[in-house]
Amino acid sequence: MEARIDVTDLELANLESSLKTLNIETYRARQIYHWIHRRGVTAFDGMTNLSRQLRNDLASRFKVSTPVITERQTSSDGTIKFALQLTDGHQIESVFIPETPRKTFCLSTQVGCAMQCTFCLTGKMGIIRNLSAGEIVGQVRVLTRELDLFEQPFNIVLMGMGEPLHNYDNTMQALRMLTCSYGQAVPLRRITLSTVGVLPALKRLASEPTMPNLAVSLHGTTEAQRNQLVPINRKYGLRELIAACQSFPLKRRSRITFEYVLIKNVNDSEDDARRLVKILSGMKAKVNVIPLNTASGIPFERPSQERINRFGKILARHQLTVSVRKSRGHDIRAACGQLMLENEKQRPLQQPKGRIKGLNN
Repeated sequence: MEARIDVTDLELANLESSLKTLNIETYRARQIYHWIHRRGVTAFDGMTNLSRQLRNDLASRFKVSTPVITERQTSSDGTIKFALQLTDGHQIESVFIPETPRKTFCLSTQVGCAMQCTFCLTGKMGIIRNLSAGEIVGQVRVLTRELDLFEQPFNIVLMGMGEPLHNYDNTMQALRMLTCSYGQAVPLRRITLSTVGVLPALKRLASEPTMPNLAVSLHGTTEAQRNQLVPINRKYGLRELIAACQSFPLKRRSRITFEYVLIKNVNDSEDDARRLVKILSGMKAKVNVIPLNTASGIPFERPSQERINRFGKILARHQLTVSVRKSRGHDIRAACGQLMLENEKQRPLQQPKGRIKGLNN
């Protein structure tokens, strides 16, 4: 028997085409999509508005791959971290952050990460492989089912394991699937994509019809500083990144969020704050200051609360919109920069199949 097609990797139009070749009415695709993405059904048997014969026919030609929860940890602040096993045995982590002020899913886009940011545990894993679009969307399906949130609104941030623009095509397909009206129907305004600045891919994103909110991980105010913290800056420098952000198309009321991990005696001085003000001058920007989440293996320290406050006040005094992110899930290693699976780290690193979009353009 030919290998079955995984329907979770298909956009609605592709599923309609696949059904049409089998002489199955294309409207069935909308029903299947609804069952999988809106209702969390993981097998054709559960699609009760389809005939038994049709369900059997579909099961013989298609499959519904779904990540499996292998561990669930709950933080003292209510944050929940999930370890999910994929069909090939690799694992990723996803995080649920309650009331921030709206419920938020933090999704991974890769197993590991190639960016090697020096303050981030995920970067220490290296890159193992890209996630498929179905695996990215699958995290939402699993979390909404596990937390019984199918009928509730939530936000999505692509800030988990991996660099979304390093897995460009699959990430963009996942966004189209997540926003599909027959699926989760998540409004784009509730989706944020975070990137360290893979410039060729960022320029591609600027022309996409499916445009999420953009967050840029800056973390430094000089080339030398950012070279140390975000190694990809040696290829795509700070000046180039800011120029790309200045030309990035934004809706009238939208802004780019610039994420800035604050590290003791590295990038937390008053001079750093003033340089950041100068860099972002004239841009539609807001700054999310993230005091470093410390962990074993990260060679930096968190600044004092006094220093954090001083940094934020300098930004605010110069009319920048600024927020200081409250650490969530630190006690279960679910906070920003803390996602890492030791068993994945020990595996031989695998290069993702094909060209890595963004780095090779």
